[in-house]
Amino acid sequence: MHITGKHIVITGAASGIGRAMARRFKAEGAASLVLADLDADGLGAVARELGATGIVTDVADENAVLSLVTQAEAIAPIDLLCSNAGIAINGGVDVANDDWRRIIDINLMSHIYAARAALPAMLERGEGYLLQTASAAGLLSQIGSAPYAVTKHAAVALAEWLAITHGDAGIIVSALCPQAVRTNMTSEDATGVASIDGLMEPEELCDSVVTGLRDETFLILPHTTVATYIQRKANDYDRWLGGMRRLQQRFDV
Repeated sequence: MHITGKHIVITGAASGIGRAMARRFKAEGAASLVLADLDADGLGAVARELGATGIVTDVADENAVLSLVTQAEAIAPIDLLCSNAGIAINGGVDVANDDWRRIIDINLMSHIYAARAALPAMLERGEGYLLQTASAAGLLSQIGSAPYAVTKHAAVALAEWLAITHGDAGIIVSALCPQAVRTNMTSEDATGVASIDGLMEPEELCDSVVTGLRDETFLILPHTTVATYIQRKANDYDRWLGGMRRLQQRFDV
């Protein structure tokens, strides 16, 4: 898919990766942008900057996501839906149930809600693109955060299932799986685990996004080292787990 002339929806667009994608897609000649976020002020600023439509949306609320998609489809058929919003919560299995439910709702259920809302019209047209922001943590793991690792694994699994189930019906799916990107989410971990392969700027990540969309690649890996890590994990799972334990000890998490 080439961005020029496309009608695009992006969640989590008030800052970070979502804002960078919106700016890049505008520069690439997108026909329209519908941007969503819970941060009304940040969303409004980005929407005004880009001449986009901003819709305040809580992606953890299915009715809100359905309303977002319905309003976007009223402007034009959605060519590309970027389900991008996400959060991080540190801790292990002892994390409070309410926090587990919150991160599941945002990091997983929001992707389900978006696909559920957008797929009917896409399937009827026989075309459509779903870009779901997951994480390298969804392919590997996340030191210090069971909720993040678990929900991002689930997001990748959902993207795989959608690609398998609807790929022959004209639906293209990509999972965006970066390591650390300089956003509000990583600002407190600039010298910790997130920094091990360096913090990528959101604008740099967008180069990989545009290329991945053009090539219609399922896995979009802005950090090329992630492909090597996946291979090591698959080749010798036990050795990989030992390496991850050593990494955990290194950062005293």
